[in-house]
Amino acid sequence: MSDFVIETNNLTKQYGEQKSVANLSIHVKKGRIYGLLGRNGAGKTTTMKMLLGLTSPTSGEVRIFGKNMHTNEKKILSRIGNLIESPSFYPNLTGTENLKIMARLRGVPGSNAIKKALDVVGLPYKDKKLFSQYSLGMKQRLGIANAILHDPELLILDEPINGLDPIGIVEVRDFIKRLSTEQGKTILISSHILSEMALLADDIGIIDHGVLLEEESLSELEKKNSRYVHFIVTDTSQASRILETEFHTSNFHIDDDYNLRLYDTEIEVAAITRKWIESGLNISEAHTQNDTLEDYFKHVTGGEGIA
Repeated sequence: MSDFVIETNNLTKQYGEQKSVANLSIHVKKGRIYGLLGRNGAGKTTTMKMLLGLTSPTSGEVRIFGKNMHTNEKKILSRIGNLIESPSFYPNLTGTENLKIMARLRGVPGSNAIKKALDVVGLPYKDKKLFSQYSLGMKQRLGIANAILHDPELLILDEPINGLDPIGIVEVRDFIKRLSTEQGKTILISSHILSEMALLADDIGIIDHGVLLEEESLSELEKKNSRYVHFIVTDTSQASRILETEFHTSNFHIDDDYNLRLYDTEIEVAAITRKWIESGLNISEAHTQNDTLEDYFKHVTGGEGIA
């Protein structure tokens, strides 16, 4: 029996020549919050749609609760709540009225489940405001209330804090944490907001251009490659060529023409600076620093940071 609630094996989605998701293998543990972190367009939503059977993978396998999603879809989906992209409700009905329809469709008995779900997300029960009058943040909250209406074991939430003000973000973060810690729910949540994932997730998968670059517990990820040597030199292009040819490492990042970060801290700094000076480079600074999580994200993706 697998230890993972969600497990994918080389999951791939291809549109023509373009791979939206490429050979993705993620592992979501029971009772934990897994943050799928990546920029907009990285493949997060496509991944979640494949997990839910909303789009078919080109290749690869999805296993949820230890069972193949393709052959056990109906049984598996009844145990999952989800919010994918913008929630859709009837604009001329109130939030409570919308949830009553959803509860009836799912066979969720009584009004207590509706009130409980609305209480969790901080929306009033039997309010008179129509969905069309809701703010973007209220619509997002109602979408999450709908996702937890039938008390699912697993929640799959795509960018659930989109459109929320700072207070709303804190409130949503808190109740997502409570769903995990107090009710034991397993939660897969996607976001492009790095600072929020650092406050919320137990485990993180970093996805970029459809490829999973890292999958670690948050605590391990914060430790990993957290130290580097920052050099200021006269020519980072020449300095990098020497690192590759003489020291056989590519574990560095060039910030600009003068600033270079070396993550391979096993190499002696004195040996590097001596070789650079022999090659005509001037070094004005060399000191050890610690990465932030955002620095590390930029390093592994080879690009700019995210919010």
